[in-house]
Amino acid sequence: MSDTAMNFSVESMKRVDLVTVSGRIDSSNASDFEGNLRELTGNGRSNLVLNLAGVTYMSSAGLRALVSTLKECKKRSGDVRIATPSERVAEVLTLAGLDTLFQVYDDDAAAVGSF
Repeated sequence: MSDTAMNFSVESMKRVDLVTVSGRIDSSNASDFEGNLRELTGNGRSNLVLNLAGVTYMSSAGLRALVSTLKECKKRSGDVRIATPSERVAEVLTLAGLDTLFQVYDDDAAAVGSF
């Protein structure tokens, strides 16, 4: 895996989609990231857990995609929760003041079980 590429995979469960993202989320691929998330919400999936353990970098464009997805899920009575954010992502969320918007969990099972 190249450090500059973003990988995105989805595991659909009964009430929740577990989305695992790795690599970099920056201005070159944030629209792909947001598009993938929008596709899930467009298919009626409004409870998302994002595993961001493998994300090495997230730009403001990536943060905007997270917030816009959260708004869309909330409109549909759902939520976006974050599981095991990398140290880098946790720091960016805190610096941007977004750590209060998202519930953050130490592992996938706890995040999925929270729904």
